[in-house]
Formats: sequence, C-alpha cells, structure tokens
Amino acid sequence: MSQQLSTSAQKIQEKLQTLGFSSQVVELPASTRTAKEAAQAIGTSIEQIVKSLIFKARHSGKAILVVASGSNRVNEKRLSELVGEPIDKADADFVRQSTGFAVGGVPPLGHAQSLETYIDEDLLCYDDIWAAGGTPHAVFCLTPTDLQKMTDGRVVTIV
Repeated sequence: MSQQLSTSAQKIQEKLQTLGFSSQVVELPASTRTAKEAAQAIGTSIEQIVKSLIFKARHSGKAILVVASGSNRVNEKRLSELVGEPIDKADADFVRQSTGFAVGGVPPLGHAQSLETYIDEDLLCYDDIWAAGGTPHAVFCLTPTDLQKMTDGRVVTIV
C-alpha cells in the first residue's frame, strides 16, 4: 500500500471524510481495474466487489450509474425499463466527462455531475463490500448501508 494517495484517490478520501464516512482509501500495487483483479488484489470474493458502470440514456443523454456486484452482469433491457428510455454502454470519454474518473477507477461517489444511480440488490447480502477509490489501483471498504447513503441510489434487481 502507498503511504500517500494519488490525486484522484485523495479526492475520494476527502469526499468520504466530508460526508462523514469512516472508509479509508488504499492504493494497491496490483490492478483493481476489473472486479476479478480487485477481488484477487484485496483477497475477497468477486461478489463483494462493487462495479461502478456508466450507461448513457439514448434520448436524454444523461449518465446512469449502476453499482453492481462484481459477479453480476447488468440486464440492459431491465435497466432501460427502470430508466424509462433506451440506454447504451458509455464510451471512455463519456465516463470521464460524467464522472471525472477513468474506466476501471470510477468510485460510487464524488462525480463531476449528479448521476441517477441504481444499486444491485445482491450487494446488500454482504457485511462489507469494496468499491473503486478513483484509480485502477485504489479501493475502499464500505457497508451496503453506506453505499445507499453515499449514492442515494435505488436498490433494484439488475440481473
């Protein structure tokens, strides 16, 4: 673990503190870009990894955040129904523009703009879960309750 956090990871640490969460962002030498890599680097199950996925609403152009269990694949048809319009996978430029972070390091909070957020109900099955901390090497541990509070997300069946 690094002693001093990178700029993006420090931004998330400060946001967590400002909002009153006790989570600590850590940067690991191994990549946490994918759920599988994150689980291996942390030493936890892939199901306890929070994947922050960005989609783009086709008509309104708004960014949609889905925080899903690392083992789950988002049912895009179901997500379109929840959003109320067709959705598309966002490209890397849209992700960075909407969140302020690169793909592989998008945290569930601290974004460049407010995001409509959906939380995979499967994440509520665990005492502790792990989310990206602003870079492809940064993570932080949190509870599902904290995830709900920090994102103001709607808990849904996403698979």
